[in-house]
Amino acid sequence: MRTQISNDCLQVSISSEGAQLMSIRGADGTEYLWQGDQRYWSDRAPNIFPYVARLTGGAYTYRGQTYHMPIHGFAPTAEFSLFQQSNDSVTFLLESEDRFYEMYPFRFRYFIRYYLQENILHVELKVENLGENTMYFGLGGHPGINVPLEKGLGFEDYYLQFPACSPRRVEFTPACFITGKDSPFPLEESKLPLHHDMFNDDAIVLTGVPGSVTLRSDAGTHGVTLLAPDQPIYGFWHMPQTDAPYICMEPWSSLPSHQDVVEDLEQQADLLHLESEKTYTTTWSLQCF
Repeated sequence: MRTQISNDCLQVSISSEGAQLMSIRGADGTEYLWQGDQRYWSDRAPNIFPYVARLTGGAYTYRGQTYHMPIHGFAPTAEFSLFQQSNDSVTFLLESEDRFYEMYPFRFRYFIRYYLQENILHVELKVENLGENTMYFGLGGHPGINVPLEKGLGFEDYYLQFPACSPRRVEFTPACFITGKDSPFPLEESKLPLHHDMFNDDAIVLTGVPGSVTLRSDAGTHGVTLLAPDQPIYGFWHMPQTDAPYICMEPWSSLPSHQDVVEDLEQQADLLHLESEKTYTTTWSLQCF
């Protein structure tokens, strides 16, 4: 099932499967969101929960028991229920069930609210811990943005504009697990020019980015700013070894597993911790121009 919200600036379509964005269209007809293509990547904007990226062997432990969960958790393929809707806002809900409990031994409610404010699409994520034990989780977004956004431009006409900062790149192994190390990631005039082979070794994952990054071209007028002040990690990706015409701009709360380490959920330091009967809320946004 698809649901639409709109205002004078944007029209947005969302699927109940994964509560995934399916379209972000501007008033002039510009489609900002990648529309999926099996040659490159069939998804559009998965919602990540309750674990970011890969687990070693697809597994983790919690209190001596081993659990298995797919990449980015079960939320991307789960069917969400429609909780609340207005013209410019919609909220989806995913509740813990036995099939999730086999993968993730916590009782929860996970809300995703999309709402529009002029040319900004806000994505509010809310997690409620319904169980008796502290809940450990990661979450984030994975929206693919069309590149180019205008006719006559190419992928390499675009760049990522950062605030003044000194980001560090999280080091990954060839199998896309973290090494536990990072390294300086220098920018020239706070810019990172796009070229396809920058993703030949998979994602570029950065820390130390203060709250936002903008995709733009000096030869065009349209672009997108990712605003994610609460998220400490920013990932940038398209399908490696391809000329894919999109880039994913991903706000993450935590990192994937270490290489060859089956993580203990209680011991992975960067995961979010939520006590019994407490609620965690965060928002990331896309400003489309």
